[in-house]
Amino acid sequence: MHPIIKVENLGKRYQIGLRQPYRTLRESVIETVAAPVRGIAALLSRNGDEKRDRQNPHVWALRDLSFEVAPGEVLGIIGRNGSGKSTLLKILSRITEPTTGRVELYGRVGSLLEVGTGFHPELTGRENIYLSGAILGMRRAEIARKFDEMVAFAEIEQFVDTPVKRYSSGMYVRLAFAVAAHLESQIILVDEVLAVGDAAFQKRCLAKIGEVVREGRTVLFVSHNMASIEALCESCLLIRQGRLEDKGEPGKIIERYMAAEAGQGSGERSLIDHPGRRRDSIPMMTSVALFSDSRQPISGLRMGSPLSVRVSFSSPEPLRPIIGVNIRTAQGAPVFGVSNRWTHQGFDGPVLRSATISCDFKSLPLMPGTYIVDLGFGDFGDISRELDVVFEAIAFEVFPTDVYGTGRLPRHTDGPVFWDANWIVSTRDAVD
Repeated sequence: MHPIIKVENLGKRYQIGLRQPYRTLRESVIETVAAPVRGIAALLSRNGDEKRDRQNPHVWALRDLSFEVAPGEVLGIIGRNGSGKSTLLKILSRITEPTTGRVELYGRVGSLLEVGTGFHPELTGRENIYLSGAILGMRRAEIARKFDEMVAFAEIEQFVDTPVKRYSSGMYVRLAFAVAAHLESQIILVDEVLAVGDAAFQKRCLAKIGEVVREGRTVLFVSHNMASIEALCESCLLIRQGRLEDKGEPGKIIERYMAAEAGQGSGERSLIDHPGRRRDSIPMMTSVALFSDSRQPISGLRMGSPLSVRVSFSSPEPLRPIIGVNIRTAQGAPVFGVSNRWTHQGFDGPVLRSATISCDFKSLPLMPGTYIVDLGFGDFGDISRELDVVFEAIAFEVFPTDVYGTGRLPRHTDGPVFWDANWIVSTRDAVD
């Protein structure tokens, strides 16, 4: 199958601290004619490039980026702020031109990049729909055919003939998205539109994008909402410092991205001289480490992932160890606590001077956020007291993921824990 988007060795360079002067028509024509010659010379002389780079400081927003997108594919693009994601979409939408490489597009392109582009505050909502639609490349007949649908989506029916300068920010954004979302194009470029508006509007945006996906159109979707990326996309690009780091199944790419963001290998901490140790403690716990699906300690994991809290201890006398693990939010609110003190696991086990004990959670039901682990250590020989207590022993981050397969998550205000439930609608008292 021939790709609908083909990107080859794409690069975009920006000069630092320099403002390009205005040029005459004659200078622009000369620049255009001379550009191919300079391009050939640049290929033949790397030293010349290096000399110019030293004289004119610059930054590469994108460098050597190559990938293909098949017709009907939904491609997610993730990466840190400043990694080049938005620059890539601006090149694909022809807002800016690349410094190196080439892009081939086989189809009409619609862009949902900066909602509201082209709106005039003195014009009414109706007039701005036609103006913005024309800027985005829509024909007048196409706008007229979809006008009522746009207005209904934006929920501004009674204000459609009011100047948009009197709109609230929410009305303004809803109208802008409504116009952009109703483009009839084969390729849709979406850049973090779900970051604006209230929760209800974001849900409608997500539903509209899902509708576009079901129509079989090609979508490139940039977002920091990992649940939406995982729910909507078939494949995913990870861009780091302007370069393509990986491409593949969204779940695996998101996991790699989050592991790197959390700091791989930082999920381990010595407890020997920990400042959070309770004053009356006997210092027996020596270290704590967090594991999930990897062999290396982690400091971040996805919602619903397994978690293993492994505590090493050294005791002057042999004992049957008790470990308590308490989870708190970053604000200090308790979430839950577990301990083999209550389950008696290890009650009749061997006596030990030193060992590592694992407290394993098959699926951690925590919402996205930062969490703190408090640890308590005891002996089944004296179950009434704790011998060693360390507060804030270690912290970890939980990242969002599409745990329900819908692209939606509970609200943070509902609490730090999410839970599965079965829903049954009784038809016994249904009205015909």
